[in-house]
Amino acid sequence: MKSPLVPPMLSTIVQAALVAVDSVTFGECTACPVCGGPVSGYDTRKKVFALVRENERERTIRVAVRRFSCRRCGRIVNADEPFYPGTRIGSPVIDLCLTLATTMPVNRTAAWLDAMDVIVNRTSCRLYSRDHARAVPATALFGIRMPMSVISLSNLAAGAGQGSPVSGAEVLAACGFPSAGRASFHRPLPKEGKEGDAEKEEKERYVQAPEQGRNSQ
Repeated sequence: MKSPLVPPMLSTIVQAALVAVDSVTFGECTACPVCGGPVSGYDTRKKVFALVRENERERTIRVAVRRFSCRRCGRIVNADEPFYPGTRIGSPVIDLCLTLATTMPVNRTAAWLDAMDVIVNRTSCRLYSRDHARAVPATALFGIRMPMSVISLSNLAAGAGQGSPVSGAEVLAACGFPSAGRASFHRPLPKEGKEGDAEKEEKERYVQAPEQGRNSQ
């Protein structure tokens, strides 16, 4: 199978979006999502958010997720985090799988992700498409449907490149997780003008972004 020809700027946007989340801490939990009881800090664990290829080498993007103990029911619960229930990879990666899978077979989805230097095997793509199918807000970027979560994270990445650190709350909002316990995983898709608007904004944002700064992360 021939490798897909992915626009270089599209790969840059996807990579920047995922790498920007590296080492971010998620530590907010106002109440137990099971019973609503008060919680107290328990511990903090590292979780894999994404696997990417950077300069021909595999890089693991990890985040820190604080855990809490409910003082009412005794359960150990996680802070608000950008992971879908029952998954072990960040929600934007799954959004990419689901969005691409709406326009191509699953095996091609894995090939497109690989061409963008996002490492997800075919089996995982197939499971995500089968077990976590949902409508993912998306828009056209360089002729390819891309999830809004990735585009929003890329905007954060651009700000981080200017010296502004990315916070857990910003990542959650970009990924569409307004709070724990909500049934909806995504914010409503903003009203769109022409589909080219998002592409134009991303081009303007990244055309002058220093490549060295992104590669040094």
